[in-house]
Amino acid sequence: MRRSVPVAAVAAITSAGLLLAGCSGGKGSSEGSGEANAATKGVVNASDAKGGTVTYALSDAPESFDPGNTYYAFIYNFSRLYARPLTTFKPGPGAEGNELVPDLAESMGKPSDGGKTWTYKIRKGVKYDDGTEVTSQDVKYAVERSNFARDTLSLGPNYFQQFLKDNDGGYKGPYKDKSKAGLKSIETPDAQTVVFHLKKPFAEFDYLVSAPQTAPVPQAKDKGADYTKSVLSTGSYKFESYAEGKKLTLVRNPQWSAKTDPLRKQLPDKIVLNLKVAQSTIDKDLKSGNTLVDLAGRGVDGQTQAQLLTDPKEKANTDNTLGQRLVYTALNTKVKPFDNIECRKAVQYAIDKKAVQTSLGGPIRGELASTVLPTDIDGYQKYDLYPQKYDGDKLDLTEAKKHWDKCGAGKTTTTILARNDRQDEVDAATTVIDSLKKIGVTAKIQSYPTSKYFSDYAGVPKFNKKNNVGLIMMQWGSDFPTGYGYLQQILNGKAISQSGNTNLSELDDPEINKLLDSAIANTDKAAREKAYAAIDKKTMEQAAIVPLTYFKVLMYRSPKATNLVSTSAFSGQYDYLNIGVKK
Repeated sequence: MRRSVPVAAVAAITSAGLLLAGCSGGKGSSEGSGEANAATKGVVNASDAKGGTVTYALSDAPESFDPGNTYYAFIYNFSRLYARPLTTFKPGPGAEGNELVPDLAESMGKPSDGGKTWTYKIRKGVKYDDGTEVTSQDVKYAVERSNFARDTLSLGPNYFQQFLKDNDGGYKGPYKDKSKAGLKSIETPDAQTVVFHLKKPFAEFDYLVSAPQTAPVPQAKDKGADYTKSVLSTGSYKFESYAEGKKLTLVRNPQWSAKTDPLRKQLPDKIVLNLKVAQSTIDKDLKSGNTLVDLAGRGVDGQTQAQLLTDPKEKANTDNTLGQRLVYTALNTKVKPFDNIECRKAVQYAIDKKAVQTSLGGPIRGELASTVLPTDIDGYQKYDLYPQKYDGDKLDLTEAKKHWDKCGAGKTTTTILARNDRQDEVDAATTVIDSLKKIGVTAKIQSYPTSKYFSDYAGVPKFNKKNNVGLIMMQWGSDFPTGYGYLQQILNGKAISQSGNTNLSELDDPEINKLLDSAIANTDKAAREKAYAAIDKKTMEQAAIVPLTYFKVLMYRSPKATNLVSTSAFSGQYDYLNIGVKK
């Protein structure tokens, strides 16, 4: 799962106001936790109680805690506790959580020059945990290091690299910039103002700066790849200790002030994240209260799911929601035989999607998919270019075999990648393997940890070519909840990088690239959505992605946690800004 946010810019409504409404039992509140999907409708166990420890757990370790070098939705969400981007999302249930509000910035961006220039004023008085004041230059430096030092920090998206005006290959990033002048396209006329100059209009730029890549970093304190071990905090919590691969502990940031931050409440004394905990253990600890939140927000494992759904009392403590995500198999268009479109079309018909759905946990974990855009992203249109026919439970392979014969590959071998700490993904990959055997494709699975999946394996074109990787399992969430925020990083040829790449199909179609570029420059929202639907169909015509399911998450809601709200902005996860401990 990648970022899902991973939305229309609207007036700021603080989480404080939302939580107070919850305390009063008004609209949007849910006082108890004993109702299924309660956190998708309101704030569960709303409370301003301070103290205690909030414990998170994760089945692996994240790629990085560096806000400028990460691309997982759960770290985008979690990092806001210690890193403040220019804008962020208001805690709110379901689609209400898509509301974009100012964070480090005083207000939303001020566009000029037809949408090619965006100006932000950062809030006065915001300090790092060492007591120094944040400046606009720190925001500029944060963008430079995260987007232009890809040999050091390769894991985040590269939107700024693509769209800032003066990036024509000359600027090599702050670690190699001997002049120390930095990018001309980001100006800081004073300590409070930052101005972005773009090559072309970008109608959704306020969403783009919600990425933690705009969270300020003082150049003097930057440690490159090692910055992840002790990030300087601008949020309500700061790093106390970090044992790599084991545990991260955050404590209250004494320099944080509610006067400069209308979103955060700084409720618990301490936040502990335990790493590399088996999912089955996480599930048990959620039920016992030893863990309050599963950080990844991917939901319980299959065994726990079966237990929860057969016990009405336990089911009442679950939240089942869409999260602007798609589970799919990427077909590598640069690796034989999938460089042949007929071979790719054969795979579209051959993969038994119902069997994959069952391996993932059934309809409660996602409906069968036929499009690249999920159903809860603006621009989605229902259609199916490769309809599957069943005789009972048996998939009809007539069309699959017809296209496979056309492609002329005969019996062939390939490699499929999956994440080894995600058993459901491994199970789905195994089902894909079984499906493809029936048309003459022998695939072997290679699985790798989440923490290295994109940096070392699935996201590295050279690795995929060397290892004959034709298929890659993927779950993708929107960078921000628009068609562009969903499609750009998985479809645009300009998004392909040599590490940390998420265009796993390595699709570089000129028409798709042009449609994406023209859509984001259009200030007409309806016209953009029409373009996103056209891009979706064009991608499916290229057969580069096999949509499997529109992902749904089934999360267990700890009765000991307060202020739980499941938000679409972060893939249906709980919003992490203000979770506390029930007294």
